[in-house]
Amino acid sequence: MSLATSTQPRTVALPVEFFAGLRQSALAAHGGATVLPVDAIRDAGYAAGTALYGHFATWLSEQGESHPDKLSDERFPWLLEAFFHGIGWGRVELHALSDAVMALDVSEWGEASDNAGGCLVSTGLFAGFFGRLASAPISVLEVDTGTAGPGRSRFLLGSVDVMGYVWEAMERGIPYDRAAASA
Repeated sequence: MSLATSTQPRTVALPVEFFAGLRQSALAAHGGATVLPVDAIRDAGYAAGTALYGHFATWLSEQGESHPDKLSDERFPWLLEAFFHGIGWGRVELHALSDAVMALDVSEWGEASDNAGGCLVSTGLFAGFFGRLASAPISVLEVDTGTAGPGRSRFLLGSVDVMGYVWEAMERGIPYDRAAASA
């Protein structure tokens, strides 16, 4: 029996415990070191995010909506939230912090927990997803790693240069919202 090749995007459902298992496996593979192979985990999320964009486009078409790059600014956040919630990731809310920086608040988020290290897969996922949407590299920085409560986190999205500026400002002790507003 062979599987027919399809142009339809494929997804698989995984329990949220996958994220804890991935974290534990990565730690074990590195001899129990307290530092995870962050880049490898984010890169996996990035690859998933670029593919997930295709799933979003297909989902929009099935809903009778426009292609993602043709959606109105008013409908995009609502449809984005419906998509991510519908596929089981959780809820997302997109807010402009400035002309150059967007905040993405997640709740009921499968990867968000009180574990140190934050949402590594999600950081890559959002970089891949929004980068493909923007047709340009997008940098993603997780700034609230579960401090707002279980299953919640906040990510900042912007160009690589802008997010580099925000990161450097944060390293100097400037709160991320102030750094984003001045970016």
